[in-house]
Amino acid sequence: MSGQEWDSDPFSLTERDGRLYGRGSADMKGFIALVLALVPEMTARDLAVPIHLAFTHDEESGCFGAPHLIAALPEGAARPRLAIVGEPTSMQVANAQKGCSFFRTRVTGRDGHSSAPGRGVNAIAAAARIIAEIGRVGAEAERRSGGAGFDPPYTTLNVGTIGGGAAVNIIARDCSFEWDLRAVPGDDPEAIKAGIDGFIAAELLPRMRAAFPGADIDTETVVAVPPLAPVADSPAEALARRLTGVNTVTTVSFASEAGLYQRAGIPAVICGPGSIDVAHQPNEFITREELAAGQGFLDRLVDWARRGD
Repeated sequence: MSGQEWDSDPFSLTERDGRLYGRGSADMKGFIALVLALVPEMTARDLAVPIHLAFTHDEESGCFGAPHLIAALPEGAARPRLAIVGEPTSMQVANAQKGCSFFRTRVTGRDGHSSAPGRGVNAIAAAARIIAEIGRVGAEAERRSGGAGFDPPYTTLNVGTIGGGAAVNIIARDCSFEWDLRAVPGDDPEAIKAGIDGFIAAELLPRMRAAFPGADIDTETVVAVPPLAPVADSPAEALARRLTGVNTVTTVSFASEAGLYQRAGIPAVICGPGSIDVAHQPNEFITREELAAGQGFLDRLVDWARRGD
C-alpha cells in the first residue's frame, strides 16, 4: 500500500455511492465478512454436511499458512470433501488458476578496479546473462502458448527486482535479483527452473570460475504455489455451479490456495464476490450488489448443507 493515494482511510470502511471502500474490501475481506455473519445461522441449523471455515496467514506473500492447515487436517471420513476459496471472481466459478513461484538469484564474482575488467568477475554482467536467458525462456513459453482461457494464455516469467555493485568504478562483486514464474496447468515450473539452472551450470559458471574459483551463483525458491487444474466431474465445481446457477466456468491468472488443496487431494474451486481488477489498488472497493450476490451464494450453501443432497 506504500505510496498509494487513497481518497479515504484505507483501514476504515467508507461507503460512497453504494461502494464500500477499504484495503482488502474486495480481496477478500468482503467474502470473509459474509461468511462470519452467517456463523450464528450455521450453528443454529442441524446441518447434514458440516461447513468448516479456514483462515490462513500470509496468503498474499506466498500462501505460507495453507500447508500448515493441510498438514493438520484429519484423514478418512472427517477430511473435507471439497474447498471453496472466496477470492474475487465476480461470483464466476473458476476451476483453474496459474501457479506462482518466486525465486531469488544471488551472483558472487570478484571485485577490482574497473580499469582492468579482465582481472575480476563482474557479478552484474553474469546476472544480466541469466536475466537474458529468463527472457528467452519466457519468449519460448509465449510461442508455445497452451493456456487457453488465461490472460495471458501462456506461462510468464518476470524479473522484478535487482541490486548489486558498490561504485561505478569498481567491478561488481555481488548482484542479486528476484524473479517470478506463473505457470499454466500442464507446464512444470520446477522443470523450467531446472532448465535455467542448467544454462548457469553449463554456460556461465565454468567461465566465471576459470577466472575466479570462488565465483558462485545460487537460486533460492522463495514461494512455490501450484496451479489449479480443471478436473472432470469435480465435486467442488459441480457444487459451485449448482449454487451459482451458472453452467460455465472461468480461469484466473492470479494465485490462490486452491492449487494447494487440490494437490492434497481436496477438490477445490475459486468463487467469491468482488473484482480482482480493483484488488491491491488505491480506493479498492466492493459494491453492495456484489456483496448481495455473495450472500445469496452462501445462503444456498447453508441450505444445501442442511439437506445434505
